[in-house]
Amino acid sequence: MLNHTPMWKAILVFLVVAFFALYASPNLYGEDPAVQISAERTAPIDAALLDRVQEILKERNIVAKSVALEDQKILVRLADNDTQLKAQEALDIALSDDYIAAINLAPATPDWLKSLGASPMKLGLDLRGGVYFLMEVDMDTALNSKLEDTVSDFRTALREEKIRYRRVVKEGNVVEIQFRDEETKDQAKFFLRNNRGDWQYVDKDDLTLVAQMSEQTLAETKDYAIKQNITIMRNRVNQLGVAEPVIQRQGPDRIVVQLPGIQDTARAKQILNATATIELRMVDQDNDLSSALSGRVPAGSQLIEDENGTPVLLKKRVMLTGNHIVDANSGVDEYGRPQVSIGLDSEGGSKMTRGTRDNVGKPMATVFIEYEPTRERTKEGKLKFEKKERVISVATIQAVLGSSFRITGLDSPGEARNLALLLRAGALIAPIQIVEERTVGPSLGQQNISQGTDAIVLGFVLVLAFMLIYYKGFGVVANVALAANLVLIIGVMSLIPGATLTLPGMAGIVLTVGMAVDANVLIFERIREELRDGRSPQQSIHHGYDSAFSTILDANITTLIAALILFAVGTGPIKGFSVTLMVGIITSMFTAIILTRAIVNSVWGGKRLTKLSI
Repeated sequence: MLNHTPMWKAILVFLVVAFFALYASPNLYGEDPAVQISAERTAPIDAALLDRVQEILKERNIVAKSVALEDQKILVRLADNDTQLKAQEALDIALSDDYIAAINLAPATPDWLKSLGASPMKLGLDLRGGVYFLMEVDMDTALNSKLEDTVSDFRTALREEKIRYRRVVKEGNVVEIQFRDEETKDQAKFFLRNNRGDWQYVDKDDLTLVAQMSEQTLAETKDYAIKQNITIMRNRVNQLGVAEPVIQRQGPDRIVVQLPGIQDTARAKQILNATATIELRMVDQDNDLSSALSGRVPAGSQLIEDENGTPVLLKKRVMLTGNHIVDANSGVDEYGRPQVSIGLDSEGGSKMTRGTRDNVGKPMATVFIEYEPTRERTKEGKLKFEKKERVISVATIQAVLGSSFRITGLDSPGEARNLALLLRAGALIAPIQIVEERTVGPSLGQQNISQGTDAIVLGFVLVLAFMLIYYKGFGVVANVALAANLVLIIGVMSLIPGATLTLPGMAGIVLTVGMAVDANVLIFERIREELRDGRSPQQSIHHGYDSAFSTILDANITTLIAALILFAVGTGPIKGFSVTLMVGIITSMFTAIILTRAIVNSVWGGKRLTKLSI
């Protein structure tokens, strides 16, 4: 009896190993500290900007390894982290507000590998570090929004209770309600105390009631702003596809965001920092636009410019805000223009239906709102934000709308994608400003990681030596399979989108390496048993592999089931461990059974042997 592996099968096994070795190879090249320059909105990224960046670096005596225009962004590669920070600061100050200069870690993968879609495996914060953002929430804007919402709520509640008021307005940090007579004021005061007990009510004079937040309401409002902003930031990071980020509160008004291994840091900065939302309002057709342009804007209306700078007179009353949006997807309309399709929650759908029912045939405007930081600061040293509004579309209501509609009039597909992402992730409760930005090293400490890596390498070498001494020629085959298994794991992890290797993931790899050795030990011991029973070397190889296969398969399937359960119910490090364990189980079975058998058959198969080197 002779053992043969068909030529096509041997070539196929070799091609599989070569394929994953190719996609694992980018991990050998490391990364360069870099500064990435991206454009805000429609600012051009072109050769002129490239020249400008090179001039700025030259003026500041900053030497760059390369400055290149890549995929609508400029990437400046630098020698070390200190030079990276100097370059980022210089470019951020010298370039206009239309551009974002963000620090980055750019893979040094050769272009020919990039053209094949190969990229290095993503490493977690504990192994590689990442980008660190310290963000400050503008609590003044959060409280101001709370006051404006309360003004609207008071008006609605008093109207529904049929309590007539003269006016409800926000004055500083309080809400003032003015009545026609003292009796109505007392009636409203009794009603509001029973229904809005979270506010304190005092008489300003005989006809005016002042409502101000209680200390508890004030604290709850600030706490809510921080918590909601953290939730929305987490949604946005998920939309960016970053695995295992760190997003946590720091102090009363700050949020820490750590993103491991992110490549497009400029886009991340743009998305995290954005405070975009929309409002739907009716166009004011009851008043004269030219009169408003001359300065006589009606009390219930507001002038807002559109994309081309043309003023549009809108009703101040907001029909719908972005808070009711539950889904948003970018696309193109029937004319090929970019659009965003919006889905609303049930309350938003009801508001939309009520708002459009009596306005069929009238124009409705979509107002894009964002808060941009200025270079000014308050007395307390906090940055000031400027509210910017622009009309992005005016459309005639053709029929009563429900829980879905679309927004057109956007500049580009990229803007449509960004707007859809922001609306889908949710609007921030209050604007935020990045007050600190830097790269962070591995959270476990470089020394611990180096010691851990040394231990893994030492253990790996000892296993190789043991297999070589104990199983001789077959030990060499097992060692080749072991090395191939590592290459396959790294190749697969590099190919899986979003997969991130952390320290628990490394533990999963070490475990599967041990299991791969176990499988070979099992096979080789069966071959030895067959030899001791008097079978020929070729028969022993054949029966050894066949009889060990079912045992190896059963053991690996049960482990695979356990890994699947860990992946399904686990989070963070547990999920990372389960991913590498699942990948390692599959690759170890391939290398321990199929690869080693192909090698053994190629070396010893087809020959009349009297003994085996085992």
